[in-house]
Amino acid sequence: MSTQIIKHTTINLSKMKKVFLTLLAAIGTLTISLAQEIKFDKMEHDFGTLKQDAPCQVDFKFTNTGKAPLILAEAKPSCGCTTPEFPKDPIAPGKSAKITVKYDSHRVGAFDKTVTVKSNGLSTGETVIKIKGSIDAVPTDNAGEKKTIELGK
Repeated sequence: MSTQIIKHTTINLSKMKKVFLTLLAAIGTLTISLAQEIKFDKMEHDFGTLKQDAPCQVDFKFTNTGKAPLILAEAKPSCGCTTPEFPKDPIAPGKSAKITVKYDSHRVGAFDKTVTVKSNGLSTGETVIKIKGSIDAVPTDNAGEKKTIELGK
């Protein structure tokens, strides 16, 4: 009698495993077919050399190439001198939006900064965009006022 119970239980567990794995595969296939994806036009921007306090901002355009709304959860800069602005509303499939990244150009010298973008994108839950460049100081007089340099005199 106990051998029959063990045999019957083993068969039921085997069938349950097959059903569970089939359901898991179906859910995975459905999730992939409804996935949202983020694709940027560019991943990096080089400002080159700018003068101190000159405007220093760039737009990173992206598109939701998936079939479900794309939601950006966060755009985190690598330091406080970089400020990203990103859309808070979902981006519909096929639609585009932008992340504006500003750098504090009062800081003199070379810079190489990143912004980590977190989204519900299936294969790219985290994407890193980058800015770089160099800021040249504007000469000042003894009183700390910025000087205007006249060339040729």
